[in-house]
Amino acid sequence: MDDVLLAIGTRKGLFLARRSGPSGVDWEFTGPHFPMQAVYSVGIDTRRGRPRLLAGADSSHWGPSVFRSDDLGRTWHEPARPAVRFPEGTDTSLERVWQLHPAGPAAPEVVWAGTEPGALFRSADGGESFDFVRALWDHPQRPSWGAGYGGQAVHTVVTDPRDADTVVVAVSSGGVYRTTDGGASWAPSNNGLKAEFLPDPYPDFGQCVHKIARDAVDPDRLYLQNHGGVYRSDDGGVHWTEIGKGLPADFGFAIATHPRRGGVAYVFPVIDGGDRYPPDYRCRVYRTDDAGASWTERSAGLPGEHHYGVVLRDALRTDDADPAGVYFGNRNGEVYASADEGESWRQIARHLPDVLCVRAAVVG
Repeated sequence: MDDVLLAIGTRKGLFLARRSGPSGVDWEFTGPHFPMQAVYSVGIDTRRGRPRLLAGADSSHWGPSVFRSDDLGRTWHEPARPAVRFPEGTDTSLERVWQLHPAGPAAPEVVWAGTEPGALFRSADGGESFDFVRALWDHPQRPSWGAGYGGQAVHTVVTDPRDADTVVVAVSSGGVYRTTDGGASWAPSNNGLKAEFLPDPYPDFGQCVHKIARDAVDPDRLYLQNHGGVYRSDDGGVHWTEIGKGLPADFGFAIATHPRRGGVAYVFPVIDGGDRYPPDYRCRVYRTDDAGASWTERSAGLPGEHHYGVVLRDALRTDDADPAGVYFGNRNGEVYASADEGESWRQIARHLPDVLCVRAAVVG
């Protein structure tokens, strides 16, 4: 089977796992790396000859930093000067790195970083240093962005594999913003997205978007988990349509797509914003195979008893193996893996600190 690396960012460090054994169901773990540091973001960059790992770790003593490893986590390098920092004149400082996103093959050295406070940074050297994206920070709507329950952050970056200059970001709680000129200008892209907590439920901006994922086959198709509502866009995020019918709840945090099959996406539903438990207190992943026209429960191997773990926005992901692996971690410190595209599941870790993010990729 493919050699898969699974990275698990938790409230108290990063854990790395490699799939092993002849059946590919056993995992060998190392960690915690960065003990006692909250790891909100991880990137696995496989665009170069050897994979590079990027980790956004947050020390309560030293503050946030971006670390990199070119030997699959055996050693880590932290730059002498902060890789991500707000420039003078912004009157703010970095609180957390929420997203580390290697861009597509059209920009092989570009890595995007989304931060709290809500800002975007761009690296042109594989994540060793980052430049502040001034145009998004200076957008006239930014001062009116709210703060989600977890803080105000650019927590999602989605790049177009055909065009390195087209990027979509999600802001909590500012909504979706889109650039087609490499970040020189940005426009809100929230047509059809609901903000149920605002007097005008369909504003130009201000939605609390939780996560966005791009379809594997149609780059213009995006899937979105909102603070109330699951949506799809067929025009690169310009317009959005609800696709949550058939789910036990349309609230949730995470959404992920299959690495090769079009129309396939995964969600982990949550009751609602005021009752943040799985519906019926059951641990269930739902998958669509027809771009949201229908959803089916995929829970074989998941706990059958009452279960209260919630999956956060970056804690449900797929890898690029064949067949594709699907992974999620929850705030109970449990991690589940599927080696058959979500048809069946197996718990591979328990009693970790609460899981903040997961990433997985074939590394050999």
